[in-house]
Amino acid sequence: MMQRFMLMLDLKNESKLIQTYENYHQNIPAEIAESIRASGIESMEIFRFENRLVMEIVAHDSFSFEEKSKLDSSNDQVQAWEQLMSQFQQVIPGTPEGVKWVLTKQIFKL
Repeated sequence: MMQRFMLMLDLKNESKLIQTYENYHQNIPAEIAESIRASGIESMEIFRFENRLVMEIVAHDSFSFEEKSKLDSSNDQVQAWEQLMSQFQQVIPGTPEGVKWVLTKQIFKL
């Protein structure tokens, strides 16, 4: 079985920053991709409308955000990537303190 998550985050609403952010995501560093897969994530996609981002994660049943956070905090390459990306990102109002990507709540399924 797999789990599916949808998360949201905003980019700073400046076209040059948005384009640079997209450019970084055209070819992420191999170490970042490896860390994502090592956490149990099978696939990750990011979609954008204007400055709003939506991320879809499909992960193994054993995946947990808590464990991924622990792995990320001890990985210098992930920390450097997150620091780099933070210059483009801004949290959505109402996001809990210390959180960037906010988990959405499913309200409908057909």
